[in-house]
Amino acid sequence: MSAINITNVSVLDNPAPFVSPFQFEISYECLTSLQDDLEWKLVYVGSAEDETYDQTLESVLVGPVNVGNYRFVLQADPPDPSKIREEDIIVVTVLLLTYEQLREEPPTKVLLDKVQRNILSDKPRVTKFPINFHPEDEQTAAAVDPPPPAEQSDVQQPDDNGGEAQVLPDQPPKLKSRDTHKINMSYSVSYETLFRIIDRRTLRIKEQLIFY
Repeated sequence: MSAINITNVSVLDNPAPFVSPFQFEISYECLTSLQDDLEWKLVYVGSAEDETYDQTLESVLVGPVNVGNYRFVLQADPPDPSKIREEDIIVVTVLLLTYEQLREEPPTKVLLDKVQRNILSDKPRVTKFPINFHPEDEQTAAAVDPPPPAEQSDVQQPDDNGGEAQVLPDQPPKLKSRDTHKINMSYSVSYETLFRIIDRRTLRIKEQLIFY
């Protein structure tokens, strides 16, 4: 936050001839006591393309400045026409009114006995961060909820009878005990016939599951 706030600037004796001096009534407030001086400057911009044509019309020092409201009149001589290009004399230009707090140059070596520490305890800044005090709850919840089962893809196998391909699951459902007993009793048939019976039984169970 700035210690100086300019509250108002009034232009006096305006409009005026080009050779007349400038006059500005400046009002400002000081929020913090300043031991160093304030340097006020009035700069005339002679060219928008080249800053070497700028002219400092006035520079004054004010200070020390205590807390309060202030007002003064800044008067400056007009710019020197010989330092302005001819094509820039009658164009729109800018007047810069600036202030700067002058400070002493810091020493090359830090003098610790001169250094003071100031903690702004009346203006603390509180920063909040979310903290998980019970991480074991998340681990327990992850262990309780099992991952979703993977989708099973159907595999087409050709029919031994020369018919259309039969759609069978990757892992066929288990047969009931009585179906297993019937198949076990057919020990006299060949292996090819046994596999055919198992495939048909598996297909029949899959169809029942679909249309149930």
